[in-house]
Amino acid sequence: MSTGKPKSFWKKPEGVVGAIFLVGIIGALGVLGMAIAASFGSIMSTIGLIAILGTIVFLAIDKKGRNLVSYMYKSAMRWITGLFITIDPIAILKSYIEDLKGNLRKMNKQISQLRGQMHKLKEVIHNNKKEIASNLEMASRAKDNEKRNVLILKSRKAGRLKESNMRLEDLYKKMEVLYRVLVKMYENSEILTEDIKDQVMVKEQEYNAIKASNSAMKSAMSVISGDPDKRAMFDTAMEAIADDVSNKVGEMERFMEVSSSFMDSVDLQNGVFEEEGLKMLEKWEKEGTSLLLGDDKLDILDKANDDTEELDISEPVKTAVKVNRENQYDGFFD
Repeated sequence: MSTGKPKSFWKKPEGVVGAIFLVGIIGALGVLGMAIAASFGSIMSTIGLIAILGTIVFLAIDKKGRNLVSYMYKSAMRWITGLFITIDPIAILKSYIEDLKGNLRKMNKQISQLRGQMHKLKEVIHNNKKEIASNLEMASRAKDNEKRNVLILKSRKAGRLKESNMRLEDLYKKMEVLYRVLVKMYENSEILTEDIKDQVMVKEQEYNAIKASNSAMKSAMSVISGDPDKRAMFDTAMEAIADDVSNKVGEMERFMEVSSSFMDSVDLQNGVFEEEGLKMLEKWEKEGTSLLLGDDKLDILDKANDDTEELDISEPVKTAVKVNRENQYDGFFD
């Protein structure tokens, strides 16, 4: 694998179950030891004590013996855990495909809603500018005609509208960040879904072939001889993919929550918005690298803050096109 350190056995669900069983085994051995000690002197207790000590010494000295016991114990814990929860990485990836499809539908709906809000906000800003110009013109005429009360009234109204527009233009910039991120996440999530589907289709067949050619006994013999267990290596790679997808789906859902909170806080009719939704978005902007966006995150933020970069919100969202593109998870099996 070329994607960092894989999870240790003890950090996996089967490892938790294994730890519980291990505590139970140690406890049982302790009780057994006390019982043998209490009846020490009889032939059976002496044989039992020698057997326990012999097993401990053997495992401490013989590496192959330790490997075999470890393999058998881990296999047993994996089988027991599989009775209660899904730990098969291929089955987990299949469930993530369904989650991604559902999230893509929700995200597409959010993009459409945000696009509608941005159109309305632009219209409010445009109308405010027209009203500012109108009030300033009336204030100018009032000044020429020495109508002081009208001059003050229209000047103040123009000032209030100008302040309102400054807030609304800042809000539009934040909406632009939100829109750019949602669109890019949608595009990348479509690619992610296609890559997972391809991996599941190919690797499920490969996994079945490995299981057919590598029986439990053969795998155990490989472990004893020090050779890598192909099935275990395959599982490790698939688990790494499942972990990566889990993190990306989690990020996708968290940003959708940020997006939803932000849009729900905006009241375009009255030209106001709650600070909480804005703070959530600003917090996300300041966070580290995005798993789903990668280096595109900084590029998106730069474009949103660049006045020369115009965003065309009428442009349709691109769909994933798989042409001469490598699957992002192929390297996990190197």
